[in-house]
Amino acid sequence: MKNRIYIKDLNKHIGEEVTIAAWVDVRRDQGKLVFFDFRDMSGKVQGVILPFHKEAHESAEPVRTEWVLEVHGKVNARPEKNVQKEKQNGDIELEILDIKVLNEAETAPFDVGSDGREIGEDTRLKYRYLDLRRDRMQNNLRMRHSVIKYIRDYFSNEGFIEVETPILTKSTPEGARDYVVPSRVYPGKFYALPQSPQQYKQLLMVGGVEKYFQIARCMRDEDTRGDRQPEFTQLDIEMAFAEEEEIMAMNEKLLIELVGKFYPEKKIQQIPFPRITYKDAMEKYNSDRPDVREDKNDSNLLAFCWVIDFPFFEKTDEGGWTFTHNPFSAAKTEDAEKIMKKEDIDSIVAAQYDIVLNGFEIGGGSIRNHRPEALIKVLEILGHEEKKIQDNFGHMLSAFSYGAPPHGGIAWGLDRFMMLLQGEDSIREVIAFPKTGEGRDFMMDAPSEIDPKQLKELELVIKNKETMIKQLKEKTG
Repeated sequence: MKNRIYIKDLNKHIGEEVTIAAWVDVRRDQGKLVFFDFRDMSGKVQGVILPFHKEAHESAEPVRTEWVLEVHGKVNARPEKNVQKEKQNGDIELEILDIKVLNEAETAPFDVGSDGREIGEDTRLKYRYLDLRRDRMQNNLRMRHSVIKYIRDYFSNEGFIEVETPILTKSTPEGARDYVVPSRVYPGKFYALPQSPQQYKQLLMVGGVEKYFQIARCMRDEDTRGDRQPEFTQLDIEMAFAEEEEIMAMNEKLLIELVGKFYPEKKIQQIPFPRITYKDAMEKYNSDRPDVREDKNDSNLLAFCWVIDFPFFEKTDEGGWTFTHNPFSAAKTEDAEKIMKKEDIDSIVAAQYDIVLNGFEIGGGSIRNHRPEALIKVLEILGHEEKKIQDNFGHMLSAFSYGAPPHGGIAWGLDRFMMLLQGEDSIREVIAFPKTGEGRDFMMDAPSEIDPKQLKELELVIKNKETMIKQLKEKTG
C-alpha cells in the first residue's frame, strides 16, 4: 500500500499526517470520543476520533473489532500525564481524520486478545488463521523465525551450505512407519515421505559437499503426543572428516549463542554442558533424557547436557537385535572389530550423542559407518538377509564403495527446542499450522477421502466394510 507507515514507526512521525493499514484490536465509545486500538504486524497504537471530526465519526460508526481498515490521521505526542511508558507507542496517539474500510469481519468464535489458553485446542486449530492473530502466537512465530535465521547465518559463516533434499523418496526400514505416496505413472509402486534426510545427507558427503545443513521437513507415521507431530522440522547437519568432539563443540557453541542473543532473561545452568554416559543416566535418572535442573521451579533455567556412549544395539521382544538410534551409526573405535566379527553385540558402544534440555531430547547424532563392509555387518546383526540389504540399502553401499569420507552429524528437533525456549507445553504452540494430538487438521479437514477418479487413476481400491459389501453385491448381482 503506497505511503503506508507501520505502527512501530509512528513515533518517528510526530506532528505529521500518516496512513496506516491495520486490524481493529479494540473499540471503545465514550460519547463524543471514540477510541480504537489498531494492530498490524509491527505492533499496536491507540487512535481517537475527536468531536469535531464529523466525517471520521460517520465512517467509524459501523466499524467493529477485527475489521480491516486504512486509517489516515495525525500523530500527536501525548501530554506527560497521559504517557504510558510500559506500552508500545504509549507516548503517542493517532488523531483519526479518515477511515476506509478494506474488509469487514464476522464476530470471531473466540477472543484473539487473550493468550488463548482458556480456549479448547480443537476450536483454536479449526480457526488457526484467527488464533495466529493473538500476541502470544505472533511472538512464537517471530522468535522461531529469528532463531532459524541465526542458525542459517551461523552455519553459513562456518562454511556449510544449505542443500534441499527430496520429499519423494524410497521406503526403507529406519525405525518409524513411513507415509507412502502411490505413483500414478508406475501403478503398484510407491514413494515414501522422508522420516529424515539421513541417507541423502550421507550421500552428499560422498558427493564432496563436506559441510551440509538444512532446515528440513520430516514425516513419520507414529503415535502423536505433545512434543511430536506427523510432520515436523529438523535442523539437519553433516560434516566430512569430523569427530564427535568437533560436532558437539560446534553445536554447543551455537546453543549458547542463541540463548544469549534471544533469551537473555534465561540462565544456562552449566557451561560447558555436562557429559553423562548412557549407563550413568539410566542408573541415576532412570532415563536417557535426564532433567538435570537444580531448581525445576525456575522457568528461566536451562539445563543442557550431552548423553554419550549409547549401546549400539538392544534386544527386541522377539529376541533379535534392533538399533538404538539408526543403522548408519558407527561403533566406538575400540568396538569396531566387534561389529566386523559380530561378537559381544550387547557390549558394543556406538559413537552416538544426544543433546538434552530440561528432560527433553532436542537433538541426536553420531559418527557414521562410511565403509560398506561395516554397514553390511550392522544390517546383518539387525537380521536383514542379503537380498533385503541390497533392495533397501544397495544405493548406500554402492555409494560408499566409491571413496566415502569419514563423516558424522546431528539433527535437532526445532519444534521441540522452540517449545522449551518459549515456555510452551506443546510443540503445536510454535508451529503455524499443526495437527491435533490425533494427527488431524480440523482447519483443512484432513485426512479426508479423495475423489474416486483419483483412486482409479492410481489403481487403488479402498477396502472398508461398506465398499466391500457394495463390491460383493455388484459381483453377485
